[in-house]
Amino acid sequence: MSPSQVGRPTEPVTVLPLDSHNQTLVSHVHPADWVNPMPTETYDLVVIGAGTAGLVVAAGAAGLGIGLKIALIEKHLMGGDCLNVGCVPSKCIIRSSRVVGELWDAKDYGVRIPDAIEVDFAAVMERMRRLRAGISHHDSAQRFKKLGIDVFLGQGRFGSPTTLEVGGQTLRFKKAVIATGARAAQPEIQGLETAGFLTNETVFSLTERPRRLAVIGGGPIGCELAQAFRRLGCEVVVLHRGHHLLNKEDAEAAEIVQQRFEREGIRLVLGCQMERVERTPAGKTLYFQCQGDGLSIAVDEILVGAGRAPNVEGLNLEAAGVVYDPRRGVTVNDYLQTTNPKIYGAGDICMDWKFTHAADAAARIVIKNTLFSPWGLGRSKLSALTMPWVTFTDPEVAHVGLSEADAQEQGLSINTILIPLSQVDRAIADGETEGFFKIHHKKGSDQIVGATIVARHAGEMISEVTTAMVGKLGLSALSGVIHPYPTQAEGIKKAADLYRRTLLTPRTRWLLSWLARFS
Repeated sequence: MSPSQVGRPTEPVTVLPLDSHNQTLVSHVHPADWVNPMPTETYDLVVIGAGTAGLVVAAGAAGLGIGLKIALIEKHLMGGDCLNVGCVPSKCIIRSSRVVGELWDAKDYGVRIPDAIEVDFAAVMERMRRLRAGISHHDSAQRFKKLGIDVFLGQGRFGSPTTLEVGGQTLRFKKAVIATGARAAQPEIQGLETAGFLTNETVFSLTERPRRLAVIGGGPIGCELAQAFRRLGCEVVVLHRGHHLLNKEDAEAAEIVQQRFEREGIRLVLGCQMERVERTPAGKTLYFQCQGDGLSIAVDEILVGAGRAPNVEGLNLEAAGVVYDPRRGVTVNDYLQTTNPKIYGAGDICMDWKFTHAADAAARIVIKNTLFSPWGLGRSKLSALTMPWVTFTDPEVAHVGLSEADAQEQGLSINTILIPLSQVDRAIADGETEGFFKIHHKKGSDQIVGATIVARHAGEMISEVTTAMVGKLGLSALSGVIHPYPTQAEGIKKAADLYRRTLLTPRTRWLLSWLARFS
């Protein structure tokens, strides 16, 4: 690399469409005029990847105010998937689609609306880009520079077990963190690449609504976007190799979502094996096997939501002595330490939990273990985390801890308490009785070991159960918590009260009767 190139980003980045919102976004998260700083002699910590995990590690370490020298490397867009092609844009679109869902049900609430609901797809997407750009400054290169972090834009690669190279410069480090994340996996389907397809990394660049959309994959990403685009006016078909949508979730929860999809006019092709894709006069035609029959369907666009692949390419991990698997990512132990004891991993690059909040939690572990655990003393473990997650369909499916299948696999005896939303007054008033609260507790104890909530705002309610589990509060404690009436979260208290009633044995009832007689 010539001297004139040293200190410059490797190449400019564009985000389509090239409107003012995306120009603002790029000016924050990969500014074209960015000049990489001259490296300091040795960094206390170098972070590769400026997604959630990398940003939290860098900002958290720098924010301690103890003079640590921190470097942050990003080859594409700061903010990673969450800001640019994940949580933020998808939830903006889902919010617009929920308005349509409400209008579809308006007559059930005594509200009359015109038969034809007009969705301005371009305006929905413009709103998403505007909101995304509006919050992008939180993840901007300038903000992290102001935190005292040296921000380098460009491809980072290891030169040795203690050095990284970026933009023709060498960064020496005491500790490093790999947080390069993951990307949408491309299934090996003949003709798919030639025909062209969308992923979560490209679908948010759409400005025109595809009339017919095929979604490959019935997991969380596929289901969230399938429902959103159906409500925004697309004809949607979901092709899933499993025999049920969301087959990794609680079966009863998944069934509720599947029934909702069918009522909303989403075509479900389950238990299918994709064979090939061809461009035909009818459109992009997908050929597949289903229950022994060869079938096909023609669409305008194909959205692939079938798994994630770790971003390990180009890092030269061999030079650093870091073991990795092309499909599973960087190998780490329970302390998030790689096979090079000076290098750690965090987030999608090394974890099965591929959630923004999981990356955030892992980043906090990494800060402690890399900087404040001399000789390995006091290190935190990834396995100690209690991790909730949410699939943002309508209704949402929220889960924390063990499922019934998990408990059975571990040989743990549990009892399950089920409260249908049809027994919760606020859910009845809201007309949202599809769903339930399901709480698992250790047999013979009030210790909560897991829970699943299915409700329109299940993601907002699961944290109460998570807090109880982390704080080692049992169902008896939750029974004593006053919940405002009427709220849907009262379903948690109903479950706790139901547990309390199981303690009323004949002996307990006799004792209570005796006490009442003398009170």
